[in-house]
Amino acid sequence: MISMADATSLSLLEALSGISGSISLVAWMVLLLPQLLENYKNGSADALSLAFLIAWLIGDVTNLIGAIWGGLLPTVIALAFYFCIADLILVTQTVYYNHLKARRQSALQHANAEYGHVDATTPLIPPGPHRRGSHTCRRTSRGSHSSVRPRRASMISRRDSLSSLLRQDISRSAAALRNITALLAVCIAGTVGWTIAWKMGAWKPQPDKPVDVDMPLGAAILGYISAAFYLCARIPQIIHNARNKSCDGLSILFFALSLLGNLSYGGGILFHSVDRQYVLDNLPWLAGSVGTMFEDVIIFAQFIKYSRLPQNTSAIE
Repeated sequence: MISMADATSLSLLEALSGISGSISLVAWMVLLLPQLLENYKNGSADALSLAFLIAWLIGDVTNLIGAIWGGLLPTVIALAFYFCIADLILVTQTVYYNHLKARRQSALQHANAEYGHVDATTPLIPPGPHRRGSHTCRRTSRGSHSSVRPRRASMISRRDSLSSLLRQDISRSAAALRNITALLAVCIAGTVGWTIAWKMGAWKPQPDKPVDVDMPLGAAILGYISAAFYLCARIPQIIHNARNKSCDGLSILFFALSLLGNLSYGGGILFHSVDRQYVLDNLPWLAGSVGTMFEDVIIFAQFIKYSRLPQNTSAIE
C-alpha cells in the first residue's frame, strides 16, 4: 500500500499520465477482437488488406526486439509479445479465409466449365410457336388489369424502400451505440485499473528527471523502424478501401480502439512531461502514434463516405 505522503505528492498531470497509459493498455489488449469477430461473422476477410496486416506485424516484431534489446520493463516486453501473438492470429485468420475463397472460386469455375460444356448446344428455352401463342393469350387475359398493377407495384416498392431505409437507420444507430459503449467501457476499465494499481502501490509516479540510461543504438534504431512500419501500415488499407469503394467487412470499432489507444498513449507521455529532451527520447513512439491517428481519421472518413452508397448498409457495424 502507498503512504499518505505518496498520495498527497501525486500531481494531477501525473495522475492523468497514469490513467492515460492504463487506458491505452486496455485498448491495445482488446484492439483486434472486433475485427476477428467481424471476419468470423462474415466468413471472409476480403475487407482487410494483407499488406496492412503484415506491415503491422513487422512493426510489432521490431518493437518487441527493441524492447528486449533496450532492457525495458517486463510489462512492456510482455505487452509487445502479446501484440505479436494477436497479430499472428489475425493474419492466420485472413490467410485461411482467403485460401477458402480461392478453393470455392476454383470449384465454381470447374463446375461452370463442366455444365457449360454439356449445355453449350442446348437452348435454355425450346423454340416453338405454341409458346408465343400461349404468351399472347396470357398477355391478353391480363390486359384489363395492366393499368392498376403498375400503380400498386409502385406504391409497394416505395413503402418497402422506406421500410428498408428505416431499418438501416435503426441498425446504424444501434451499432454506433454499441461502439460508444465499448469505448466508454475501455476508458472506465483503464481508469479503475490504474486506481487499483496506484492504491496497491503497483504504480508509482516517475521522477521528473529520470536517471540517464543510455539506450543501445540498435534498440533505438529498431524503435524508429517500428514507428515507420506502424505509420505506413494503414496506407495499403486506405488504398484497398478506395479501390473497392467500400468499408463493408471492416469493424469501425477496431479503428476506434486504435485511435483511442494512440491518443491515450501519446497523452500518457505528454502529461508526464513536455521537457525537450524527454519528448525527443520518446519521439519515435509519438510520431508513430500521431501519424497513425491521422490515418485512422482518413479511414473514418472512408467509412462515412462509402456507408452512404446504396450497396453498403453495414459498414459501421
